[in-house]
Amino acid sequence: MSEKNKIVLAYSGGLDTSVILKWLAEKYDAEIIAYVADVGQGEDLEEVREKAIKTGASKVYIEDLTEEFVTDFVFPAIKANAVYEGVYLLGTSLARPLIAKRQIEIAQEEKAFAVSHGSTGKGNDQVRFELTYYALDPDIQVIAPWREWDLNSRTALIEYAEKNGIPVPVTQKKPYSCDRNLLHISYEGGILEDPWTEPPEDMFEMTVSPESAPDKPQYVEIDFEKGVAVKIDGKELKPSQILDSLNKIGGANGVGRVDLVENRFVGMKSRGVYETPGGTILHAAHRALESLTMDREVMHLRDSLIPKISELIYYGFWYSPEMDMLTAAIEESQKNVTGTIKLKIYKGNIIIAGRRSPYSLYQEDLATFEEDSIYNQADATGFIKLNALRLSVQKLLDKKG
Repeated sequence: MSEKNKIVLAYSGGLDTSVILKWLAEKYDAEIIAYVADVGQGEDLEEVREKAIKTGASKVYIEDLTEEFVTDFVFPAIKANAVYEGVYLLGTSLARPLIAKRQIEIAQEEKAFAVSHGSTGKGNDQVRFELTYYALDPDIQVIAPWREWDLNSRTALIEYAEKNGIPVPVTQKKPYSCDRNLLHISYEGGILEDPWTEPPEDMFEMTVSPESAPDKPQYVEIDFEKGVAVKIDGKELKPSQILDSLNKIGGANGVGRVDLVENRFVGMKSRGVYETPGGTILHAAHRALESLTMDREVMHLRDSLIPKISELIYYGFWYSPEMDMLTAAIEESQKNVTGTIKLKIYKGNIIIAGRRSPYSLYQEDLATFEEDSIYNQADATGFIKLNALRLSVQKLLDKKG
């Protein structure tokens, strides 16, 4: 078989990519190589391998990217306090550029002429995958079945799978789609397309409801070095272990559920439900430590960049010149974000219970309401009058008018 007749498919074993694998094998005279990225979704990937082979894949790559995912994508986003539209912690958005990067590497190793993915023509993921493909290999050919075939609904996919003997985890009774990694689970589609409909409690996998959480709070201490979490309760852990441990703590206490109607990059609004327990805890702890250690003007400038950084991640521009520039700025801002945060986790709430840092900018002798010998309160008179000058001038002008 010609070396050019190879396609590397980003394969999960779910409904979409299972059907796509079979469809690609029928549609193209090519060898279909299934690529499975382990980003902490907690699946039996050997079963996924067997399913890919049975469905028609000639070869299956299973790549453990979990540590790289947390170290090089999740933690940098935490450093930037990246939250899209004030709520979404970017769980899917952060995984896609990593998955696509390794897919391109495999395609280059295999001398494949094309790569393929299971993202729909309405969603954000098609953009995230393909921007990464072209940023890393401008000559690669992309096959996006959802933009080509006539299987224009998930119902049609289920029927195609049943007709071709492809087992899938989605049924007509439970048609919403899930995406899971170590940072989060997302749910969309089906009954969730009605924004008035409350998600069913049995849908959630990582978290209990706040109502069902324990009546006793759980305390946890997180140590950071230069904006990166390195210890939990004094124990040094690998990045993936830190996130996994906080997922369990947050999940058991009802932390991290989000129900959002978001603005997709392609121009429409969509409803997504997310569970991000560990990431929610990390964001709260990181922000609390920054309040103690980060200069005011640096913090305000960095905060002004949060919407842009979050948008770039959400839209799929992880590998872009502007993202490189902003990442460098974030790294500089984090050089003194070192210390320990104590949290009280209780029924969906994250309460800051303590902060300490060797780089603390908080000086009790300056902030005290008691008598001090450092700050002359009378100096505030001139400070206020100078800041009020333009306001006074404007008022005088208004009176003349």
